[in-house]
Amino acid sequence: MIRIRGLKKKLGAKQVLNGVDLDVPQGRTVVVMGRSGTGKSVLLKHIMGLMQPDEGSIEVDDTDVVGLKEGPLNEVRKRFGFLFQGAALFDSMTVGENIGITLREHTRMTESQIRERVAERLEWVGMTGIEDMKPASLSGGMRKRVGLARAIAMDPAYMLYDEPTTGLDPIMSDVINRLIRSLQQRIGVTSIVVTHDMNSAYHVGDELAMLHDGRVVFTGTPDEARSTSDAFVRQFIEGSSEGPIRV
Repeated sequence: MIRIRGLKKKLGAKQVLNGVDLDVPQGRTVVVMGRSGTGKSVLLKHIMGLMQPDEGSIEVDDTDVVGLKEGPLNEVRKRFGFLFQGAALFDSMTVGENIGITLREHTRMTESQIRERVAERLEWVGMTGIEDMKPASLSGGMRKRVGLARAIAMDPAYMLYDEPTTGLDPIMSDVINRLIRSLQQRIGVTSIVVTHDMNSAYHVGDELAMLHDGRVVFTGTPDEARSTSDAFVRQFIEGSSEGPIRV
């Protein structure tokens, strides 16, 4: 599991994270929600070791990744898949090359085995037969699905999703939400989904955690979020401009 305690990070004059405590149980999907600019993506970067906190700890299966040297940290990173907000595909590579890049870099798989794995992962995300296409010829939703296929190529134990439905129409958003759920069931992956899309949060989350003013101010199931009397949570999930959260 992932256990975060007392995580603090200041960027310039802004205290972005101010004592974040969060548990992500094995095999579960935790949605981190909150307004834009509240530090959701910064939190993901800390979990991956792309940023170092000013204070606090981040344990991944009892290993504190804060302050780890590059070698051990890279070994931890191999257990993660990351779906970037914009998919972050390499434009000069084909779809097949994009998905296979980590397999070539970090495994001893043969080219034949890599091609089979790429084809399998594309089938999982409903994109069979597009290995030779370039990212520029794909729609936004297609790029997201290819990015997801790349993220799961190494059979990760953990998946991090940064705003997976941003910029997508409602139908494609539902496709991505269903894929996130199906992957949890297919490979038992433990996931953190960062989003401000409540439809997505309710669909994919086993637990929801709301980040506000640098802290987690609510954790609970989707049903608990819907029924909460917490004014901060109610204002956010209802999308109201009236309430304690300043606009």
